[in-house]
Amino acid sequence: MSGFVEKPEPIQVPGLVHLHTGKVRELYRNEAGDLVMVASDRISAYDWVLPTEIPDKGRVLTQLSLWWFDQLRDLAPNHVLSTALPEGAPADWAGRTLVCKSLRMVPVECVARGYLTGSGLAEYRESRTVCGLALPEGLVDGSELPAPIFTPATKAEVGEHDENVSYEEVARQVGAETAAELRQATLAVYARARDIARDRGIILADTKFEFGFDGDTLVLADEVLTPDSSRFWPADQWQPGRAQPSYDKQFVRDWLTSTASGWDRGSEQPPPPLPGEVVEATRAKYVEAYERLTGVRWS
Repeated sequence: MSGFVEKPEPIQVPGLVHLHTGKVRELYRNEAGDLVMVASDRISAYDWVLPTEIPDKGRVLTQLSLWWFDQLRDLAPNHVLSTALPEGAPADWAGRTLVCKSLRMVPVECVARGYLTGSGLAEYRESRTVCGLALPEGLVDGSELPAPIFTPATKAEVGEHDENVSYEEVARQVGAETAAELRQATLAVYARARDIARDRGIILADTKFEFGFDGDTLVLADEVLTPDSSRFWPADQWQPGRAQPSYDKQFVRDWLTSTASGWDRGSEQPPPPLPGEVVEATRAKYVEAYERLTGVRWS
C-alpha cells in the first residue's frame, strides 16, 4: 500500500478546471486552454506522499526550474507561457505557479545518468548493465560513467515506482524517430546542465526530464533540474564507493528508516509526520541547492 497519507482537496478557483493532483503539483486548465501548474510544499518518500510539508519547497522548485529553463533556452524550447497569478487565485500561489502550453506529452521519463547510483547501481551489480546498456567492470556507487547514458523509464502513477526500460522499448512505444529525438535532447540538456553545475561546485549525478510535442516541435515540460528530479552532490565531498551526500530529501528518507520514526517500511501502515528538525534540515538543503546553482540569495 502507498500513495497519499492525506490526499488534499484541490483549491477551487473561478475560471480554472482542476485536472489532477500529483505528488507535488496541482494541475488546472484555464479558459484559454492553457495548463496552470501549482507546486505545493508536499514531499514524498518510499512511494508515500507524506503528511508533513516542507515550507518554501514548491517555490524553490518553481523558481529553480525557471532559472534552468532560461539557461537551456537555446537548446530546448520550454512550455512556460507566464508566471502571472491567475485572477482569483490565492495569494499563496505566488511564486509557485506556472501557466504553460498544453502539449501532447510523451509517456516516458527521460533519464540521463553521468554517475552510477540508485536503481542504475542495483541493475549494474546484477548484470553490469543499466537499462540494457553494457558498462565496464569495476564501477562502484558514485563512479563517474565513461560517458553520460540515456536510461528511460515508464511514468508511474502516484504511489507506484517508475520502471526502467530499454531504449528499444521506448522506440516500440513512441516510434524510432521520437525515441531518437528524446535521447538526443535528453543528453544535450544533461551535458549543458552538468557543466553549469560543475562550475558551481555541484555534481549533477543524474536527472529526469519530461517532454511533449507542440505540433512537431519537441518541448521541455514539467519541472527541470530541481532537487526533486535530480541528484545533486557537493563536488568537494564526492567519494566513489559510498553513498554521496546530496541536496535532496535524504534527511527525510534517513529519518523514516531510523528507529526514531517507529515506522516499518515493509508494513502497510502510512509513515508518521516528520519532526521539526527534519523539516528544517530538508528545507535548508533545497534552499542551498537553489542558492549555489543560481548565485541568488533565497528570500
